[in-house]
Amino acid sequence: MDLFYEIQGDGSPIVMIHSPGVDSREWKYVAPILALSNKVITFDGRGTGRSPAPQEPTSLVNDLRKLLEHVGIDRATLVGHSMGGQAATDFTLSHPSMVERLVLIAPSLTGFPFSKEFTDWMTSVNAAAPDIAKLVELSLSGPNYRLTMAGLHRDFLREMAELYMTRVFTEWRSFELRWPEPPAMERLEEIAVKTLFVHGTIEWPDIFKIAEQFKRVPSIRFIEIEGADHMLTLTHAVELAEHIRKFVQGELDYASNPGRK
Repeated sequence: MDLFYEIQGDGSPIVMIHSPGVDSREWKYVAPILALSNKVITFDGRGTGRSPAPQEPTSLVNDLRKLLEHVGIDRATLVGHSMGGQAATDFTLSHPSMVERLVLIAPSLTGFPFSKEFTDWMTSVNAAAPDIAKLVELSLSGPNYRLTMAGLHRDFLREMAELYMTRVFTEWRSFELRWPEPPAMERLEEIAVKTLFVHGTIEWPDIFKIAEQFKRVPSIRFIEIEGADHMLTLTHAVELAEHIRKFVQGELDYASNPGRK
């Protein structure tokens, strides 16, 4: 297995796991801020950015474990966005001794029953295959990208999405993702590390339902960023990085932002 990765800064390690459909460049504004006080590791998942395409079924959890072992990190804070958050959650449940803290940004969740509204929309997007241009246009027309696609980061997001879709249809030989069992949704009470859940207000309703599930985590805080959509890593990078920095340094541990009662 070969994965492209970058390391910035020094200090307590933070490993950042990007969303599907893009690559590690989504952290290009957030990572340098965090690297002022921490060692920050970003990487391209299989078949994205500069990493080789998957040729066989993939386990994001195993890939992350092997990456940490390769760079010599025994324990780190994980920051995961979207499906990257799903991978971070499953990794925390599978390898709890390797996780210092957990930051989830609008994550998906293994075992969560997504709404018919969302699954119907995904079906309509996938029906455009293999027309890459149409796939990109449809996928980025979702309501959870409304702010980003109307702003300064539109072309950059489209560039990442076009690269991703092109590689999927020209290089990928396997599309199967394997997740640990039982699914994380059945085990959220087992997450022992301090957890931060961040999301915007412009999202699919499913994200808010997933947030409700995460209230079962014993030590969790929730931050909602007003006016942000799913790509808050781009549009609200400074604000997001500051929340993560404070959380990693323990400044939010006693803040008045209750999670689980």
